Amino acid sequence: MLEAIPKIIIKANITMDKQLKDQFIERWQKYFGAAELPITFYYSDDPADARPLEKPKGHHCFIADLNKVRNGESIALNGQNIGCGGGLRYTGFSQKIRPNFNYFLSCGIPLEMEGERYKRKPELVSEMMKDFPDMDKKGQWLVFKRWDQLTENDNPEVVIFFATPDIMSGLFMLANFDYVEPYGVKTPFCSGCGSIVLYPYQEKNKENPQSIIGMFDPSARPYVPKERFTFATPMKRFEQLIGYMDESFLITDTWKTIHKRICNTGMDGEHAGMQH
Repeated sequence: MLEAIPKIIIKANITMDKQLKDQFIERWQKYFGAAELPITFYYSDDPADARPLEKPKGHHCFIADLNKVRNGESIALNGQNIGCGGGLRYTGFSQKIRPNFNYFLSCGIPLEMEGERYKRKPELVSEMMKDFPDMDKKGQWLVFKRWDQLTENDNPEVVIFFATPDIMSGLFMLANFDYVEPYGVKTPFCSGCGSIVLYPYQEKNKENPQSIIGMFDPSARPYVPKERFTFATPMKRFEQLIGYMDESFLITDTWKTIHKRICNTGMDGEHAGMQH
C-alpha cells in the first residue's frame, strides 16, 4: 500500500482557489520555463463559459478537440457531441459496448470486421472487460479548461499535462516524492481518452491516489504531437505536488541542467504531423 507523508490539508469539492492557481503558474515557470500549462476537466450540470462543441459528422476522436483547450479555448462535451463509442463509454456518457468488441480489439472477424489487434485473442478482451471500471460521473457536461483559464467558479477534478520526455521526468519524480513504494504513477492499458479521463478520475477519491501516464494508444496518437505523452492526476493529488515543488529535486543542480534544456527547446512545429 502506498504511504504518503502528510503535507497540506486538502479540501474536497471546493471551487478553484486563485492563490493556488497563481502559485502553480509561478512555480511551473520557475522550474519548467515556457513549457505549456496543463489542461483540466470537471463534470458539471452547467457548461458556463465553456463552448459546447457541435455534434460531429461520423466518427470523431475528441482527443483532437483538446488541441483547442491546449491553445486556451474552453470546451464542453456531453453525450451528444462525442463522436466515438469508446469516448462515450470512457467519459461515462454511455455504457454501451459495440457488438463483438472482443474481436474488434483483437483479431477481427474475416470478411466482416477489421480488428485493431491491440490484444492477441478475443478471450483476453472478454476477461479484461469483466473488471473494467465504471465511470461514476457527476454532471451532464464534461468541461475542459487550460489551467490559466480557470475561474473561481470552476472545480477542476483532474489535471492533464501533454509532456515531453524531460517534462515527464520531472512530473514522474515529483509524483513519487512522498510515497514509500515506487508506484506513485501507473500506466494502464487503455484508450487515449481512458488514460486522461477514466483512470485519473477513478483515483480522485482514493486516500493515496496515483497519477496516470498515458496516450500510448496508436489510434489516438495521430491527434497529439509526436513527442508528447500525457500525465494526468486528480486535483487532490495535484495540490499536494504543488506544495512539494520548492523542497524537491527541482531546486537542485541536477534539475537545473534539465531546466536549461527545456528552456532551450523551441516550441515551433510542435503540432507538425498532427491530425485535427
